[in-house]
Amino acid sequence: MWVEPCPDFAPKKPVFLCVLANTETAKIPNISAAGKSPELTDFTPAADAELVETGRPISIKEPAMTPSGAPTPAVLTRASMLLTGIPCLFINAGLNIRPKVPTIDINAMPGGDIRKGHAVADANEIYAKSEALGRKLGKLSDFVIIGESVPGGTTTALAVMKALGYNGRVSSSFPDNPLGLKDKVTIEGMKRAGISFGALKDKPMRAVECLGDPMMAAAAGLVDGLEGTRIILAGGTQMVSVLSIIKCIGLKRDVSIATTHYVASDPSANFREMAGLLDYRAYAADPGFGNSRFRGLRMYENGDVKEGVGAGGAMFAAAMMGFSQKEFREKAEEVCDSIFTVS
Repeated sequence: MWVEPCPDFAPKKPVFLCVLANTETAKIPNISAAGKSPELTDFTPAADAELVETGRPISIKEPAMTPSGAPTPAVLTRASMLLTGIPCLFINAGLNIRPKVPTIDINAMPGGDIRKGHAVADANEIYAKSEALGRKLGKLSDFVIIGESVPGGTTTALAVMKALGYNGRVSSSFPDNPLGLKDKVTIEGMKRAGISFGALKDKPMRAVECLGDPMMAAAAGLVDGLEGTRIILAGGTQMVSVLSIIKCIGLKRDVSIATTHYVASDPSANFREMAGLLDYRAYAADPGFGNSRFRGLRMYENGDVKEGVGAGGAMFAAAMMGFSQKEFREKAEEVCDSIFTVS
């Protein structure tokens, strides 16, 4: 089975959500590969949403990709949406560039630079609006997958987990994880905010406000509102940080997490350890890209990109609905064929 453990869900009305946000943290040089340059990370969430929805980026001429040329994980998410027919809704949780496709706008501001110790000005408001949205969506669906596109989000995830008292180690879209830089930025932000390790374990929204990003508040609020609905957080260590937030809040919901095997087996991160510590079931999907005819997808096997745009949860959905690894990989290659020149 290409998703472990084997999905045992049979939902009647699944929905895929993707929370979009920007932060100034992503513009710190060498901290994020979610864009060819730090400045272009402003366009990444919008281009990801456009690619998933239409098959092509609209806000920029080419899809978001790493500096090394590996394609955005939006390719993987689109492949799953095409295979499964699951409806995908995008939530604008604070963007500098709005996508040119329909979005649910919760009227939030983009995140700041966590080095300043004040990252999300309206965290509680984002949470409240998202909780209200979750209550509505829960009436429309019995199974909600929540992904994200937030460049720089592993750094904010690291900082928030430390503020909550967790020694989470985060992954990276770079093959070589810039852990030293992420630690430095986190320490600087915590010092500026006057926060020590674990000091905000009883104030998770304060941790998001000081050191997080808007997606965290939105995703946690959605989980709160989706009472009685089965939920998958689709992502790697960024979504582990959301699990740590909902754990601290004390939410009792039917929540699991699904990521790619690239994150689950990343030795620089501790995805499985953290999921176990927080006591949430974790799934890992292996698309078998080592066998891909497309060079950009083969780069994933070397540690490029790894996860994003809910790719792990999107693959979980494809497996849940009976599609094989080969069928998924071929569909991802078809998506790439429509965008790139095969090499």
